[in-house]
Amino acid sequence: MSLVGKTVALYLSIKGEKKRKERDSIELDIKGVIEDKFYAKDIDRSVLITSIESYNLSKEHNINLDNGILGENILIDYNPYHLPSGTQIQIGDVILEINQKCTLCKSLSTVNNKLPKLLKDDRGIFAKVIQSGKINIGDKIYLLKSAVA
Repeated sequence: MSLVGKTVALYLSIKGEKKRKERDSIELDIKGVIEDKFYAKDIDRSVLITSIESYNLSKEHNINLDNGILGENILIDYNPYHLPSGTQIQIGDVILEINQKCTLCKSLSTVNNKLPKLLKDDRGIFAKVIQSGKINIGDKIYLLKSAVA
């Protein structure tokens, strides 16, 4: 187990609202982020983790984005995009297993038409919940088990 970073911000998508709600903490169980509109929809893609590096990359290309606009539930100060599927991380008392890179969606082009190409491999990763619990802003992130790519 190695310490790799910490949480910067936490978000929920609320049904009927365009803007994501920032929270000091979120609760997760095996169906995803409790209270999120995507809860229990697709367990393998129930949590979206984005690195602050995605926002930095956008800024480098003169695209200033508000945190949360990329659709993440968890914004972190570590870049996990190189980690293969099956890798497990622990945040707070929650254990997550990375499943896949985030697929590009049309909503990114509504924010800025350059974003889909710019963030093709750098938007985020989907994970499923292995161990339920609570995540708080500032919680440390530990790399538990790295799968072989």
